[in-house]
Amino acid sequence: MATAASFPAIGDCASIGREKDAVVADMDGTLLRGRSSFPYFALVAFEVGGFLRLLFLLLLAPLAGALYYCVSESAGIRVLIFATFAGMRVSDIESVARAVLPKFYSGDLHPESWRVFSSCGGRRCVLTANPRIMVEAFLKEFLGADLVLGTEVSTYGGRATGFVEAPGVLVGENKADALKAAFGEAPPEIGLGDRHTDFPFMNLCKEGYIVPAKPEVKAVTVDKLPKPIIFHDGRLVHKPTPFLALLTLLWIPVGFLLACLRIAAGSLLPMPLVYYAFRALGVRVTVKGTPPPPVDKSSGKSGVLFICSHRTLLDPIFLSTALGRPIPAVTYSVSRLSEIISPIRTVRLSRDRATDAAMIKKLLKEGDLAICPEGTTCREPFLLRFSSLFAELTDELVPVAMVNRMSMFHGTTARGWKGMDPFYFFMNPSPAYEVTFLNKLPSELTSGAGGKSSHEVANYIQRVIAATLSYECTSFTRKDKYKALAGNDGSVVDKPRLKPSQVMGC
Repeated sequence: MATAASFPAIGDCASIGREKDAVVADMDGTLLRGRSSFPYFALVAFEVGGFLRLLFLLLLAPLAGALYYCVSESAGIRVLIFATFAGMRVSDIESVARAVLPKFYSGDLHPESWRVFSSCGGRRCVLTANPRIMVEAFLKEFLGADLVLGTEVSTYGGRATGFVEAPGVLVGENKADALKAAFGEAPPEIGLGDRHTDFPFMNLCKEGYIVPAKPEVKAVTVDKLPKPIIFHDGRLVHKPTPFLALLTLLWIPVGFLLACLRIAAGSLLPMPLVYYAFRALGVRVTVKGTPPPPVDKSSGKSGVLFICSHRTLLDPIFLSTALGRPIPAVTYSVSRLSEIISPIRTVRLSRDRATDAAMIKKLLKEGDLAICPEGTTCREPFLLRFSSLFAELTDELVPVAMVNRMSMFHGTTARGWKGMDPFYFFMNPSPAYEVTFLNKLPSELTSGAGGKSSHEVANYIQRVIAATLSYECTSFTRKDKYKALAGNDGSVVDKPRLKPSQVMGC
């Protein structure tokens, strides 16, 4: 019987000259540093099933752990699969696997395993006990895997039953059998694993290497990831270990009440007092730069158009908080609930260029106005392409760099109900916003007085804000984001206007 001593460590595996070699690797503890898959099951449970599903999974976690270590690895994983997936729509699981999990998986990539796996130019295969439906999108799209062999979850009527299809959980001999079926009589050159249940398939490879359990190993850094994570979804900021999952569940009732109090303060108090109310309630607002004074309406001058980078739908509200006066905002889409509780006036854009231009001009005659030309939020240090419409309408342009910090929940979503966005943001124990007012755009750099094209102005402001925040400019748009995360264009409508069969799903 093979033991860990039978295989050399992954550090002894050469990665040069592997252009034609095939590689087969386990996932948890091998391609990933972490040996536990519980956090990823917890993410699926919370993002699809919410509070109660995560609570159910957490209650069954001790049973899963006892079975895993005292009975068999397979038995423990079966409990996690049932607690997480039973009754879920398959499309919802696939959506979370594509939009949420890659961000967390990519943050735990093992440097040595990735060095070997990425150097192989032949067939790349991943053998894992995890449900294939949960890991396949990440492994194929972000790690370049050609084949993913994982545990198959039984489905009925478009929903997961929570049970496992034959031959069962892919561990031990089941992994070896799956490898034989996939590769036939031509065994792969390299096999990578980290535990004794990986030894059967590693013995079938020409070379087998063990990945030692070393928690101190640092994950592959962001700049060395095979593919940058620009768009991702999900409400949870951190990977939910059992302790963090319990802490999250205990905090949610308290956090929701605190969020209601904070939202009420922002909506009901006069804007000059909101800054101090937020500070007293644990919401930190930092203001940098020198904002322009309010426009004198008697002078007949047009109002200032604040060009904001877009982090959450609360950007215009925190802009108003920083200025101490309400600034109306134009938005591409916002939920009805968000409009009701908003302390500032919000005006929806129609997506018709002529109609929107006339509306913005009218609003500027009434006073200052805020706009987020990216059209949607981005969580990572990137700026999406700026729509150039605003540059055609006025020369009174003030760029504003917005940054926020959240420790528990994200205040944005592409897949979920946007009406909960402000609540999730304010449910964080101590959320923070930093508003940086940059210099007003010189007249020689505008479209009217300076003769610049609207695209030149938009691109210049994008670069200025990106430089201030140390972000990277991109040419991605809101359609790119929502197509990647939700399979739609990101519009919020009261009633669907198309038949379900005519809309691309997840």
